[in-house]
Amino acid sequence: MLADKQGRKPTWIKVKAPAGDSYLDIKDMLGELKLATVCQEARCPNIAECWGGGTATFMLMGEVCTRGCRFCSVKTGNPKGVIDTEEPQKVGYAISQMGLEYVVLTSVDRDDLPDEGSGHFAETVEVIKKHKPNLIVEVLTPDFKGNMDYVAKIVDAGPDVFAHNIETVERLQKSVRDPRAGYKQSMDVLDYAKKRNPKRYTKTSIMLGLGETDEEILQTLKDLRAIDCDVVTFGQYLQPAKHKLKVDRFYTPEEFAYWQKIAEDLGFLYVASGPLVRSSYKAGEFFMKGVIEKARKQEEMAGLTDREILDRVL
Repeated sequence: MLADKQGRKPTWIKVKAPAGDSYLDIKDMLGELKLATVCQEARCPNIAECWGGGTATFMLMGEVCTRGCRFCSVKTGNPKGVIDTEEPQKVGYAISQMGLEYVVLTSVDRDDLPDEGSGHFAETVEVIKKHKPNLIVEVLTPDFKGNMDYVAKIVDAGPDVFAHNIETVERLQKSVRDPRAGYKQSMDVLDYAKKRNPKRYTKTSIMLGLGETDEEILQTLKDLRAIDCDVVTFGQYLQPAKHKLKVDRFYTPEEFAYWQKIAEDLGFLYVASGPLVRSSYKAGEFFMKGVIEKARKQEEMAGLTDREILDRVL
C-alpha cells in the first residue's frame, strides 16, 4: 500500500507521542550525562514503551557518523578522532539508574578511529558486565569494513547477543547503504561472530518497503540461516527526512505476519515482524531475555551434582 496523495501514512503506522514520568526522567538524565540513545537519534516510535519496560539502546561514540546511508537520519560528517573516553563509565552509571534488564549498545560508524571504535565497544561491554554481570547485553555493531580482528574484540568482551543489520536485500544494497557497506561484508561479519563464539546469539534486521521483491526477501532469509543467524526482525522503512529515500510502499500487518511465519518455518530462533518493529525492540528483547536466562540456568545446573540439583528443585 502506498501513502495517499496528501502523504498520509496508513493508520497502523501511527503511534502516540512519547510521554510519562519515567520517559521524561530518563530523557533528562541522559541529557545531563551527554549520552545519546539510538531511541532518540533514530526517532524510534517505540521509545516510551521500551524505556518504561526495562530496555534501552545506547548509541556510543557520539552522534556524527562517518558514513552516509540513504535511509538513516543520523548526522554524517568527520568527528576527527574525537571520542569521550569516559563514556563506558557514564553508560554504566546510566544503566544503574534506569533499572534496565536488557541493554543494547550500538554506535555510529567511526571510520576515523584507528580501530573504528571496536575497543570502545568492548570496554563498554566489560564495564557493564563487571558491575552487573546478570544484565543481558546486546551489541548492534557496524561492519568495521570487514576487519574480523575488530569483530573478535567485541565478541570476546562477552555480550550475550551480537547483532549487525543486513538492512535490505542484496540488489538494493548500493542504493540504500553507504558504498563502504555491502551484503557479503555484513553476512561475513555475522558468520564470523557466530563462529568465534557459537554460544552467542546472532541477530539482524531487514527493512521492508524499499522496493524489494518477495523472492529477494526469501533469498536473504535463506542466506542468513546458512550462516546460522538466530534472530531476524522485519520493520517498515519510514522516510526520516525529505532528502532521504522515499518509501516504495507500506506493507500491511498481514504481510508482516506472513514474513514472520516464513522466517519461523526456516528455523530462526525468534522473529519479530511488524510495521513499527525495529532492530532493537522490547518484544524481541523480552523473548531473548527468557532464552538467555534459561541457557544460563542450564549451564549452572550442568556443574552441579544430582543431589544439588534435587535440593534446588525441592
